[in-house]
Amino acid sequence: MVDASPSEVTTEILSGRYRLGELVGRGGMASVYSARDENLGRDVALKLFAPQSADADELKRQQAEIELLATLNHPSLVTLFDAGTDTRIPEEPRPFLTMELVDGQDLRSRIRHSPVPLDELAVIGAGLADALAYVHSLGIIHRDIKPANVLLVQVRPGEPLRPKLTDFGIARIVDGTRLTATGTMVGTAAYLSPEQARGADMGPASDIYSLGLVLLECIKGFVEYPGSAVESAVARLHRAPVIPDSIPPEWAALFRAMTALDPLDRPAAAELESALRQALISPDSLPGPLPEDRTRVLPAPPARPPRSAQDTGPGTARSAAQTTAQESTGAAPGVDAQTRPQYALTPGVPAARRPAALGMLSRRLASFRAARLRTRVAVVLAVVALLAAAVLATAILAAPKPAPAVVPYPAVTGDLGEHLKQLQKSVEP
Repeated sequence: MVDASPSEVTTEILSGRYRLGELVGRGGMASVYSARDENLGRDVALKLFAPQSADADELKRQQAEIELLATLNHPSLVTLFDAGTDTRIPEEPRPFLTMELVDGQDLRSRIRHSPVPLDELAVIGAGLADALAYVHSLGIIHRDIKPANVLLVQVRPGEPLRPKLTDFGIARIVDGTRLTATGTMVGTAAYLSPEQARGADMGPASDIYSLGLVLLECIKGFVEYPGSAVESAVARLHRAPVIPDSIPPEWAALFRAMTALDPLDRPAAAELESALRQALISPDSLPGPLPEDRTRVLPAPPARPPRSAQDTGPGTARSAAQTTAQESTGAAPGVDAQTRPQYALTPGVPAARRPAALGMLSRRLASFRAARLRTRVAVVLAVVALLAAAVLATAILAAPKPAPAVVPYPAVTGDLGEHLKQLQKSVEP
């Protein structure tokens, strides 16, 4: 039915409620139509998936999209209204979603028209960063940030167009079960993050990289990594994106941070949203500075088994494949590759105004956590030795001093001498 003409698909009503209209868009997994909700009398967007004769992974991905979208509620995300199954052809049931119908163009069409000015780019970038901060806080990564998945809507006349992020069809729960085959790249090749291109595990930082390429394309007017899927994926592993010299240094620094090769060097979505909000009130539409002194909070390494267990127990030796995966994702040994370190910031306090002592303590703690196990053990032993010495010194100083020896009196004769001797014997212990 995906290839059916509009006249063929609009003669019937889906699920006894939705009358299909014109075809709005088509992708590899589904087609999107405008539709009329006959029960509520409103226009909606209806996303009709391919027949359920797909493989098990595809069915899981379709069900995952419905479950994910049903939990999301944010102004910069397309709202899900309903979900169901089209049973007009009983042998080929097709799941569908009804969503908010956004009256406007997508970002891809906007870029084709002309480059996006910085003030307009700040509005688009801040809205998308805010949406990503929301979904990342729920443990969700989008995995397919691209201009075609960003819809632009006019909220009020005279105001800049605001973005709405759509198509969570290939999103997944962080640390959840991978829904695609091992080694399969999921996403649009031109906007993949380096870790996606390598087929490695990824986290929220992958969405930040893709968003950086999208915002950079808004300025340049063309895709940064064109070509086939393989050519595009490999190109980002060999060179960084080219940032035009004509843009202000603040924007250039922002793009470099978002497209850093190491995921740990990219800002969080909340940090990015804060920087872009500053551009909305800046006379020159310049983003605010990203925190320079970010402290990476790494998870504690797992406890090691006894040496005898390491030497004889099965499955304890780290394989070469695990070592390669850790190096490719930038994870430290002993750290789960899917557990992505986060940035610990002081809420509401700019980085430049934080106490110097606090920053020094944070850096020392981060250095201690990143050190080797042997170094950390030596430091702990040294601290314990210093504490033991301090306790010993305190105990010596607090010990009671011995009573002074009895001072001998001068010899006294006569009755007075006898009385003094008796007095001294009475007070002796």
